[in-house]
This record gives sequence, structure tokens and C-alpha cells, in this order.
Amino acid sequence: MRRALLIVSTLLLGLSTAQAAGLRRFDMPADPNGPAIRGLVWHPCAQTPHEIDARDGRTFFAVNDCPIVGDKLPLIVISHGRRGWLGGHHDTAAALADAGFIVLAINHPTDAGRDTSGTDSLAVMVERPADIKRAIDYALGGWPDAGRIDAARIGFYGFSWGGYTGLAVIGGEPDLRKGVPKCQASDLRACKELEAGQTPSGPIVHDPRIKAAIIIDPYPMFFFGSEGLKAVTIPIQLWSSDPAQSGDGLSGCCAADVKEQLPAKPEFHLVKDAKHFSFLAVCTPKETETVPSICTDAPGFDRVAFHQRLHAEAIAFFKRNLGEAGAR
Repeated sequence: MRRALLIVSTLLLGLSTAQAAGLRRFDMPADPNGPAIRGLVWHPCAQTPHEIDARDGRTFFAVNDCPIVGDKLPLIVISHGRRGWLGGHHDTAAALADAGFIVLAINHPTDAGRDTSGTDSLAVMVERPADIKRAIDYALGGWPDAGRIDAARIGFYGFSWGGYTGLAVIGGEPDLRKGVPKCQASDLRACKELEAGQTPSGPIVHDPRIKAAIIIDPYPMFFFGSEGLKAVTIPIQLWSSDPAQSGDGLSGCCAADVKEQLPAKPEFHLVKDAKHFSFLAVCTPKETETVPSICTDAPGFDRVAFHQRLHAEAIAFFKRNLGEAGAR
């Protein structure tokens, strides 16, 4: 894994100075619609990236508070998985920023590393899509660099519960009622709350400003049923880990089902030998030691090489559907 980290470092530091990821904070205050949201923004920068200590042994390659290069840039919003954090896809965020996108990754307030009070709950199923819309509202309004963003070119990238989040915010309607098939037999917290008679705090929030989405191993999907995705019509790049790795209970679920339910055929990628967590950023030696469950890939699977492919496909998809950086 030290070799993998060295490869990533070499690749990033070898980029030209016109292709470096700047990094800046995104601190959205609480408002009447919800709590404060913490985020980070990766963006084009004209300085050479360097190693930045993030937290808990994690490392980013970027430039803090670098001036943003370009105007009217497309925006990509990243939603992490269950109990994840805003840095879980930092290499993907940096790659997109190197390609000319402004990339915003947020912590979902009650379902992120240091506050998991809402994890798996009925409340968080409603709050997660609302978090994305509120973050976009702030990015286009209150954020100091809002003027750098082209509001007509917004994309989304979501992994696992972030995949559910994306499908909901782009038009999906989960069935959040008592008696949902498969929910009655599930031990998911949201299912238990529904079966106990609880109801959602409000409707699912959609955001038509999102024009294209990358959805990876979305979960949970049984809430959408057979009709819940019929209003999802924007271009989607859909990724699935390998069902042959399903011994972890997550790999291979549930992108294939989503593919069949979408009214328009998505661009579909099934990644042989990939585990669910193979889509997370390449782990540092410290991460490998402390969280081996998310850092250990199937024998012979090269996460570094796979992420090079993932990033190339993601960049090409967003450029096709949102336009090149600086395009009007």
C-alpha cells in the first residue's frame, strides 16, 4: 500500500501547474431549513499540488486557498456513503478539479464520521437529499466564490447511501410508508421506524438544477420499488462493484436493479473484482492499519489503476453532459 500511495503522489505531483487541485473550506451556516453543513471545495489551480495532512492519517494532494483558475466553471457535488466523510473520494475530487470542475464534497450533518446520530434513519433519508439542495443553494449564493460557478452546469457524484441520495434529489420518489415490501423483514433502522408508525418529517426534496449524475453502488434501493425512479430522466453514469464479492453484504448491490428501473438507459459499468469500498480513495498506510475493512481489495485488484479508469470515465461523462470548463 505504501507503493500505491507513492504512485498516487507521483502522478499528482507530475501534473503541469495548469492542472492542480486547489482546496478551500465550505462552511455553510444553519438556516431555517436545516443545520450547518461543513464541506471542502476542490478547484482548478495554477500551483503545484503538495501533500496535505487531512485527519486520522489521511492525506490529500492539493494547494490550500489557491486562487481559482477560470470562470463560469461547472460544479460537481459529492455525497459520501453511510457514516462516511467529505474526504472519502478526495482523489476523485482532485481529478475532477484538475479537469476544470469546481467540486464540492459535504459532510451530511447526522450521518458522517463524527456524528452518526441519524445513520440509517427515516429522518436521514429525507435530510440527505435536502442537504444537497441546500449546499447547492449556498454554493450559488452565499459562498464567497459563487461567481465562479456556472449555475446552468451542475452535476452530482454519489456513493452507496450517497447514491440513494443522488437518485432521490434528481427525481426519485422512495416509498417511505409502513408496509413497504422487503422493509418489513429488514433490520434497517428506517424500516423499524416505519413499522413502528413513524412518518417522514417532510417530502423528498428534488433539485432540477442537477443536469447529470454519477451513481455508484446505490443503497438502499428497495424503497424505490418498481415505479420510484420513473421521473429520473437526466443522463446517468452508473457503476457497480462485482456481485462475486458479495460476501461483505454490500458488493454488487444494487446498481443492476437501478439500471433496469431507470426510464432512460444509463451508461453502465460493472467492475470485475471490485468490492464496494474499492470506489473510495486509495488508502494511506495509516488507514490500511486502522480501517482494513475499507482498504482491503480482492486479491489482484489494483485500486490505483482502477481509479485512473474511474476518473477518466467520470471526467469524460461530465464533459459530455455539462460541457468543457469555461464553456458558456
